[in-house]
Amino acid sequence: MKNPRRLGVWMDHSIAHLMEFTDEHFEVQTIESEYPQQKHYGQDTPISTAQRNKQYKYYRKLGEVIKDYYQVILFGPTDAKVELFNLLSDDSRFLKIQVEIKDTDRMTRTQLHSFVNEYFTVAH
Repeated sequence: MKNPRRLGVWMDHSIAHLMEFTDEHFEVQTIESEYPQQKHYGQDTPISTAQRNKQYKYYRKLGEVIKDYYQVILFGPTDAKVELFNLLSDDSRFLKIQVEIKDTDRMTRTQLHSFVNEYFTVAH
């Protein structure tokens, strides 16, 4: 029986690092947003329709990758992971995918790999 496909996604509003969990080496795919990195928007700061569309396009790109997995962990320092989760939850293509959210800080590549490896081997 083939192992279920599992994916770790470290993300913020500007970039996402996607790591498929396998018994072999990790391959990291990076998806960047067109969202402006230099500005930090708080909950009370309105964003323009153009900015909202750029963010939605970024989340759709991530969703296209995520739809091919069985289990996904979304983690990172911002609310971007929650926003993506909410978008995925409204789409019937993602109903059978187990998605969990974890708050983390910024991480080095080694820390990303360790987090994903530990999450899928120890916790699940």
